[in-house]
Amino acid sequence: MSTILTTDHPAWQEQPDATLLRPLRTPHGMWLARFGPDGLDLACVDGAEDDKPTAVVTDPADLPATVPAALSTGLRALGPSRRVANPWLWDAITTAILRQVVRADQARKLYRTWCATYGTPLNGPYGPVHIAPGPAEVLDLADEQFATVGTKFHRTALRAAAAAYLEHADTWRQLAPAALVNALLAVERIGPWTAAAAAADYTGDFAVYPHADLAVRTWAARIAPDHPWPTADKPKTTEALFGAHWHHLAGNGRHLHTLTLSTLTWGAHARTDQLGGHDQHRP
Repeated sequence: MSTILTTDHPAWQEQPDATLLRPLRTPHGMWLARFGPDGLDLACVDGAEDDKPTAVVTDPADLPATVPAALSTGLRALGPSRRVANPWLWDAITTAILRQVVRADQARKLYRTWCATYGTPLNGPYGPVHIAPGPAEVLDLADEQFATVGTKFHRTALRAAAAAYLEHADTWRQLAPAALVNALLAVERIGPWTAAAAAADYTGDFAVYPHADLAVRTWAARIAPDHPWPTADKPKTTEALFGAHWHHLAGNGRHLHTLTLSTLTWGAHARTDQLGGHDQHRP
C-alpha cells in the first residue's frame, strides 16, 4: 500500500496527534478524509455514500528514460504517492482562484479563513472543520464580506465563476480534463493557470496541470540541479521554454501526470524538512 500522501489541497490540516484531516463534499454527501498510522480512511458523515471520493496512486517507478537520471532517481526514492481527487468541482475552482497572485502559504491561510468564515461546518474528531461556501452563498456575499477575509482581489473572479457554475456545472462535470480546462477559460478572470489547476484538482489528472508553474520549476531544479533547465531574460519566456521541455521529458499524458504530480509531492516533503518538522505525509 502506498505510504505517501499528496497534500497539495489547502483543506488538509495536521491535527495535534499528527493525523491529517480534510473535509470533502461529493454530489450527495459530506466526507472526512483522515490519514494517519493506519493509512487513509474515507468516512461519510452526512448524506449518501453512493459517490465515495477516490484516491489515485501515482508511481514514479515507470518514468521513461527521457527523464534526467537525477530527477528520476530523486522521485523514485520518494516512492508511490496517493492523492484524493477533489470530488467537488466548485471547490476545485474556488481553490484555484484563491491561489491567484499569492504565495502558496498565503493561499492556504486564505482558503481556510474563507471556509471557516462563510463555509459549512462539519463536526470532526478534533472539532469542527469547514467546507467552502457554495456558489449560491458566494453570490449572496456583499463586497465588504469579501474584503473582511482578504478576498477583495478575488471577488470578481469568484462571483463570475459562481454564476457560470450554477449555469454550466452539469455539463462541466462530464467533460474530459482538457475540455474542462477550455470550458473554464470562458469564465471572466479565469486564465490558463487557474483553469488548468482547477481541472487537475477535480479530475486528478495532472497531465493538464500548468507544468511551467513556479513550484514545478523550483522542485525540479532542486532535485536535478545539474540539468540544463531552460531559462530566459523574461519570466514568461522561461515558463514557455520550461513547459515545452517538461512535455518533451515526459513524452505522453500518463508520464506527464506522473512526472508533474510526483515532483509536486517531492516538494511538499522538502518543504516540511526545511521547516524542521517531521515527515507528516508518512504514517
